[in-house]
Amino acid sequence: MRLLVRERVFAVGDDYWIEDADGRKVFLVDGKALRLRDTFELKDLDGRVLLEIRRKLLGLRDTMVVERGGEALATVRRKRFSLLRNHYRVTLAEGTELDVSGRVLDREFAVDHDGEPLARISRRWLTVRDTYGIDIVREDADAALLVAVAVCVILLAEKEHDGS
Repeated sequence: MRLLVRERVFAVGDDYWIEDADGRKVFLVDGKALRLRDTFELKDLDGRVLLEIRRKLLGLRDTMVVERGGEALATVRRKRFSLLRNHYRVTLAEGTELDVSGRVLDREFAVDHDGEPLARISRRWLTVRDTYGIDIVREDADAALLVAVAVCVILLAEKEHDGS
């Protein structure tokens, strides 16, 4: 499954659609303004909340939490030591870990599990300006979760880059 994301998707308080390769709306990223922390809801075409994405306020390292139905599903944080590329670790509720690495600010990175690719995020195969793609490699992968992971990683990388 290939999804298209407009660059402005991460402005808190704004809503943006994520479309499939044919231009059909698939997910709505609903930014929640007037909150103390960055908060987004990932909704389906009918407006049902699939996942809630929040930035944790306390902690030594910036952390994003993805919830489904009020229960924590995943925690996303930057790995402690990563010199050349951005590296993030996603810890799922059941203990499984996903690895995210690449050039996040350039929108060229991958989400892997035990060395097996789950999703590739890239601008390379698109000609539309300010748009990048999320190519979900595995058929059985949770597309909503992988979109949420991409949202979290990009937001964390931008916060770190901006120094905020």
